[in-house]
Amino acid sequence: MERRTRQRQAIRAVFLEAQRPLSPQEVLELARARVPSLGLATVYRTLRGLLEEGFLVPVELPGEPPRYERAGQAHHHHFLCRVCGRVYELPGCPKDVEALVPPGFQTEGHEVTLYGRCAACA
Repeated sequence: MERRTRQRQAIRAVFLEAQRPLSPQEVLELARARVPSLGLATVYRTLRGLLEEGFLVPVELPGEPPRYERAGQAHHHHFLCRVCGRVYELPGCPKDVEALVPPGFQTEGHEVTLYGRCAACA
């Protein structure tokens, strides 16, 4: 079990407040509001620990660096802004997505990512 350091508490708080997946750099910037001396190596170490304990899950988008979000959320998809690079959560799932699977194929899961410009960049 890892210690409850100020750095770890700050990073956990960032994810509790976040409404979208975050990159390690975004975590660093947001957590520094609570712990100004926080470093990127500590962020990566803490992310690894939070993944291992099941508090976080990775969000992997093709051609993009990994981002992280809280575990245990309902199934959802993502929107990637091509201008600012932020990733946003999209609630729910299209009901007919399984109809796209060719006959004889077995689906083990899916991820839908929409690309475009977020409201701030549009």
